Amino acid sequence: MVRLGQNFLADPNLLEAIVADAALDGDDVVLEVGGGEGALTERLAARAGMVHVIELDERLRDALGRVEAGHDGVAIVWGDAMRVDLGALAPAPTAMVANLPYAVATPIILRTIAELPSLTRWTVMVQREIAERLRARPGSRSYGSPSVLVQLACEVRMLRAVDPAVFKPRPRVESAVLALRRRRAAIAPEPARLVRDAFAHRRKALPRSLELAARRREREAERAGEPPPRPRSREIRQASREALAALGLPEGARAEMLTPEQHRAVAERLA
Repeated sequence: MVRLGQNFLADPNLLEAIVADAALDGDDVVLEVGGGEGALTERLAARAGMVHVIELDERLRDALGRVEAGHDGVAIVWGDAMRVDLGALAPAPTAMVANLPYAVATPIILRTIAELPSLTRWTVMVQREIAERLRARPGSRSYGSPSVLVQLACEVRMLRAVDPAVFKPRPRVESAVLALRRRRAAIAPEPARLVRDAFAHRRKALPRSLELAARRREREAERAGEPPPRPRSREIRQASREALAALGLPEGARAEMLTPEQHRAVAERLA
């Protein structure tokens, strides 16, 4: 069984379905975050040329060590997936297939999109709420900066909902298998930060939200004795109004009203 947070995936048919969804071949190098006891790892190793497994839980060393010893193409990295040097994985991953730890699923997906340009597709189990958020459309309550940042780089599809009954013990949340296919490189770090700032005060107009986020960073820099970041808060509100006008949008538009491409246009102009 696969450890998924404090739960175990108890349905081998679902494991087989996840691997089939990934459509792997012998040329693929797979990244699996959260190897658990290795049930999914073994299935991936039978299809792919190489499997990199990142696992934090040291209690799983014996179980995963046996999987690694039984497959030449399995390499385990012990550590936090949010801290491991992904660029050091060699050969570079081409696909990610994983039952992601729910607490960090969104930042892991965003990090792999940004830091692993070799990755072209993701087949991942996540909390259903996360799946809905990452594929959300403008104007919906679930739409936010993760939706924008993921959709700017990838096509996002939910492949199937997963009943809590397939886990032992049964979790309190529903799960889903999510598929991402890369369309382009991730947005650059500075525009990505501005996208997050746009949603920082989502009930306010986008220029005001950006201004407030910039002002907060200015105060933090002042306390740390550092020079103020650019653009300055007094500049960013007017510049963002002009960017909205150039897109034919009202200056009172909120972040949730803009499409991912409109967010890209505003953020890149400001950056």
